[in-house]
Amino acid sequence: MSEPGLSARGLRVEFGLPGGRTARAVDSVNIRVAPGEVVALAGESGCGKTTLARALLGLERPTAGAISYDGTPLRYSTRALKAYRRSVQLVLQDPTGALNPRHTVYDAVAEGLRIHRIADNESDRVATALSHAGLRPAEKFFLAYPHELSGGQRQRVVIAGALVLDPKIIIADEPVASLDASVRGEILALLLRLRDEFGLGALVVTHDLGLAWSIADRIAVMYLGRIVEQGPAEQVLTDPQHPYTRALVSVLPDSPVPGPIVLSGEPPDATSIPAGCRFHPRCQVLASGAAEAAGVADQCRATPLPVLADDVGAGVSGDDPTRQVACHYAAAATRSEA
Repeated sequence: MSEPGLSARGLRVEFGLPGGRTARAVDSVNIRVAPGEVVALAGESGCGKTTLARALLGLERPTAGAISYDGTPLRYSTRALKAYRRSVQLVLQDPTGALNPRHTVYDAVAEGLRIHRIADNESDRVATALSHAGLRPAEKFFLAYPHELSGGQRQRVVIAGALVLDPKIIIADEPVASLDASVRGEILALLLRLRDEFGLGALVVTHDLGLAWSIADRIAVMYLGRIVEQGPAEQVLTDPQHPYTRALVSVLPDSPVPGPIVLSGEPPDATSIPAGCRFHPRCQVLASGAAEAAGVADQCRATPLPVLADDVGAGVSGDDPTRQVACHYAAAATRSEA
């Protein structure tokens, strides 16, 4: 039986730069989004989140590895990508930039149908998509233009434009980052309702673990092109194991991690990946001497960590096979507790 949903195995995306340099933006990533599941891909700017999302959408061709949907490998012909994008749709961060100011709401939502030459019941399909996105009565919005709508309504139009093709997975890149705080909760609640009512799966790309706490079933934390911790959202956010995840969680309100933890050193640079653990130049555990006391400091600096498989397989955090952490110190702590 084929694996349901969207998955990537061993995905690597590299970019050539002037002077013969290479930026490895995504480095041996394994990730899966099942139908009816919301996965948050979290990390600071420059960690590779958006490049991974673009690769999963077929917008960036990977240097190595493979992407599959329902067990079928993604092919990069124009026809194959067009068919694939009926099942896997993009929701952009900025609804103002995503919508043509000269197009009515009706035309914006119908655009996908016209690209895919789905001519039957166009107005009914547009109305249904707008209704599912929370714009009711839908016909009231048909002739409106983007500038006549609020920010939240424009984001709902963008979501309706994805829903009109009846996708099974959406990839949402910072879907509420440009919205007022009062509207963000409404859009997140909408995504959860679409998951619960229609079995829609979603990969939500975000730098905000507070958002992930609100919406995600699972969280994958990315640093310098690799996923360094992943597992059920509640476990990752209430008991983060990787020092990088702990730093991200430490700034949240009511965080279980004392802080905030301020990371030292330079931000991630995909053209210069350190030996050993790629986080070690900024790691607060190594800087504090705790890694030395645990006997893993040399490993942190020199020994590469295994690539996390995806959401299955043995982890280093307790007995839960869905929890995984790529960290020498976390692995040593787990061994000492066993």
